Amino acid sequence: MKLYYIIIFTTFLSTFTGIIYIKNTLKWQTKPNRITWGIWATAPLIASIAMYFSQGFNWNILPVFMAWFMPLLIFLSSFVNKKSYWKLHTFDYICLFSAILALVLWWITNNPLLAIIFSILADFFAALPLIIKIYKIPETETVSPFIAWLFANLSAFLVITEWKIEEYLFSLYLVIICSVLILAYFWKRILNKINFHLKS
Repeated sequence: MKLYYIIIFTTFLSTFTGIIYIKNTLKWQTKPNRITWGIWATAPLIASIAMYFSQGFNWNILPVFMAWFMPLLIFLSSFVNKKSYWKLHTFDYICLFSAILALVLWWITNNPLLAIIFSILADFFAALPLIIKIYKIPETETVSPFIAWLFANLSAFLVITEWKIEEYLFSLYLVIICSVLILAYFWKRILNKINFHLKS
């Protein structure tokens, strides 16, 4: 039972850092990509529903569910102030189309595993514009939610009772995508430090 407390704690941490992201958005310090956060408000919800119908309620569903709820609040917060809105480009809309297509494919399948796979594809296409933006202009993002979500989804593996792929696939994907986002945020700083040490 103590392992469940870790899930609850990391979920609380994810919520707290999500609130920080929203606060920074309202202060114009962070500029969310609406396509990313809009799809992120949908895909994990689909995955958590598919996980529920596949295995019933389990504590490892909670981080996936929160991966839907906080993005929804962040998406809505981007409409409060026009200056917090990130201008969209052609690539963003291509990713949006691909994400919607994946969601449609989820809709026409009754297989929980396929539903999770399609929701992962939708989530990934939604993440691509953010990965590029956070790499090019990291100062327009707040990285703390991604760090918290990384630990939250890692903690989900502690309470898996039956190692069916439906139980851990989306959590595994979230661990990978959060790691990529964190790396993209710090990549230029890492390279600058490496170059500094090489020159000195």
